[in-house]
Amino acid sequence: MHLKDRVAIVTGSGRGIGRGIALELACHGANVVVADMRYELAQDVAGEIKGMGRQALAVSTDVTQRTQVKEMMAKAMEAFGKIDILVNNAGWDKIEPFVKSTEETWDKVIAINFKGVLYCVREVLDHMIERQYGKIISIGSDAGRVGSSGEAVYSGTKGAVIAFSKTLAREMARYKINVNVVCPGPSDTPLFAEIGQDNPKLVESLKRVIPWGRLGAPEDIAHAVAFLASDEAGFITGQTLSVSGGLTMC
Repeated sequence: MHLKDRVAIVTGSGRGIGRGIALELACHGANVVVADMRYELAQDVAGEIKGMGRQALAVSTDVTQRTQVKEMMAKAMEAFGKIDILVNNAGWDKIEPFVKSTEETWDKVIAINFKGVLYCVREVLDHMIERQYGKIISIGSDAGRVGSSGEAVYSGTKGAVIAFSKTLAREMARYKINVNVVCPGPSDTPLFAEIGQDNPKLVESLKRVIPWGRLGAPEDIAHAVAFLASDEAGFITGQTLSVSGGLTMC
């Protein structure tokens, strides 16, 4: 896979899967805009990328705030002059039965997981259409493909990302813009650790039902994203790829 001198924006890339994606893209030659609400984490990842000999820009961005998304895109253009790849990775979840969840939680999950994707995609599209080139990869979830107990609203937002991406892929094909979704299964990330801290048996139970016998790792998802961001995947669009160790196979 060749991504030399491509410019990628990765949201929520200060840690976990986002960090893994940012580093993987850089490993294949991309220059990366590391966007995260926690600027100090974004700076750390940007430093790692620079240590690899690539260019990187750390940006503090809350994807639920459209003005901040606009600022992120403007800073990327100022620094690199173009945007080739957008990876919508920023996300959030809270595991609880739907009947015990609150509207405040619904709003937060929807704002981060779905509206954040809409904001980022809309801000980058005009530029990609003008250049007749672009790769948009959103991080969905197997919860959005098959459902997941305790994650009703989260599953709904990830299902929305999948449906949105399929429609967008149809609309953008004429402009040579590829739009795809990568759906992780349960993965060993800081967010997962936070979610599961009240249920210490969760990890072991998940390992037992995943055919591969382990949780996903950030690099597992990052490899799939890097492929879809490459020109080798130029004829792939509107697809949903599960990276779950075989947990779901439909």
